[in-house]
Amino acid sequence: MSSRAKKEIFSWGKSLLAALGIAFIVRTFVFAPYIVEGASMEPTLHNHEKIFVARLTITGDIKRGEIIIIKGKEENYVKRVIGLPGDTVEMKNDQLLINGEVVKENYLSENRELAKQMGSLLTGDFGPITVPKNKLFVMGDNRLFSKDSRNGLGLIEENAIIGKSEFVFFPFSNIRGTN
Repeated sequence: MSSRAKKEIFSWGKSLLAALGIAFIVRTFVFAPYIVEGASMEPTLHNHEKIFVARLTITGDIKRGEIIIIKGKEENYVKRVIGLPGDTVEMKNDQLLINGEVVKENYLSENRELAKQMGSLLTGDFGPITVPKNKLFVMGDNRLFSKDSRNGLGLIEENAIIGKSEFVFFPFSNIRGTN
């Protein structure tokens, strides 16, 4: 093999290694794909949809209403942030109150209509619950069928957040932002 061919192979090898290194860093620290499992976030996110998650989530950047991925003991969860540290969260007559103020949850309109047709409220009354420092109160959008801070997950440790959901990338016919 000529020295020119060796230089060409070495050059391609360096480029390939650099590309793999960048891909590893991006996937590990910046964005990662995640598969939604279950119906707890219907109709916002559907079972088996694939979403991109921003991993470089600094906890202080988490905002109420954002969809996050939470590291559980046995499985991960996709939930919507409802209460931040220091917030008082309460549900009365299917209305969410944060610190005594009614919060509109437009993303629940379809599920509210289904609950109404079933003759029930979408979200049962609870609270008031004050969210302690370094914790979050989360709920799924499919409130009738969601394991969340109300019923099993409890308050979420901020350090259990894997990242924020950014957009659905599969199925391709359904590409959209999630927050």
